[in-house]
Amino acid sequence: MLKFGRKTVTSTPLDGVDVVLADLDGVVYAGPSAIPFAVDALNRAAETLRVGYITNNASRTDQSVADHLTELGLAVAAADVVTSPQAAVRLLADQVAPGALILVIGGDGLVNEVEKAGFLVTRSADDKPAAVIQGFAPDVGWAHLAEASFALNNAAADGAEIPWIATNTDWTIPVARGIAPGNGTLVSAVHTAVGRLPIVAGKPEVAIFTEATNRFGASQALFIGDRLDTDILGANRAGIPSVLVLTGIDKAKQVLAADAASRPQFILDDLRQLHEPYPETVMSKDGSSATVAGATVRIRGNDVEVSAEGDNGINLLRAACAAIWASGRPIYGLNVPERLYLDR
Repeated sequence: MLKFGRKTVTSTPLDGVDVVLADLDGVVYAGPSAIPFAVDALNRAAETLRVGYITNNASRTDQSVADHLTELGLAVAAADVVTSPQAAVRLLADQVAPGALILVIGGDGLVNEVEKAGFLVTRSADDKPAAVIQGFAPDVGWAHLAEASFALNNAAADGAEIPWIATNTDWTIPVARGIAPGNGTLVSAVHTAVGRLPIVAGKPEVAIFTEATNRFGASQALFIGDRLDTDILGANRAGIPSVLVLTGIDKAKQVLAADAASRPQFILDDLRQLHEPYPETVMSKDGSSATVAGATVRIRGNDVEVSAEGDNGINLLRAACAAIWASGRPIYGLNVPERLYLDR
């Protein structure tokens, strides 16, 4: 018998947890609007647990994020929000002297954190900054990326490799109109120009999780995210059990194909299921099939077969993930029926 996560059939994903850490984009909201059921589910969790919010989005301050969440119906203070700029500035402090001049590529959220930490801010490479810190903002363009390139390349030409810290490297960001390029695309442009990689603070790196667990005093945290490559990978690296909720970037097709480093302990349709019993996964003796609450999926040769549909689509997906993951085979070597992901 293989349990899909830490829990038994009578337990919910929240049992044994002292702090819930929730991503924002794709989990709580998309653009300005709340994702269905998210606010009520998180308010219910907050009745008995500490709830904190983690975001890789560097364009806003912690207070502006808290204000937005409050408008959506959550009770959130700025101290409840952990941002990638906060984690990035913590890394920056280990790299440069106090009060150093820093070239900031990004928006108010990043500038605010750099200044709060006692550093001076410049927007020009001509000022010979001690480091470059880069984060997402909607108005970051070629001229800003060029300043980062000038600062890094000119320092190298003078024989000094100055620190370059990125708040995060998300390739995309969900907004009200759809999926847009994220900070990773901007960082990649600078990387191409300078031939080196930055130190990264945000998910999937551990720094932002360390910032959160230290701030909230978490001993048994649970992280909720919507992306495998940043949220779930980062939580796994930090040793924090994770929930993938299918309301944001990654859907059934992506989670079925998740590699070993990016697999969540829990898979939810929406955040209401945080409060519902999470069924165990039972593997057959030969390890070829998985059953979750009446849904059974088997690997036979190269085929993924649905032996029993069950009465809940999310349990069928959970069973399929367990069977495919336990097989140790890459998804491209298997024939996966479309109904496991297209009907969702």
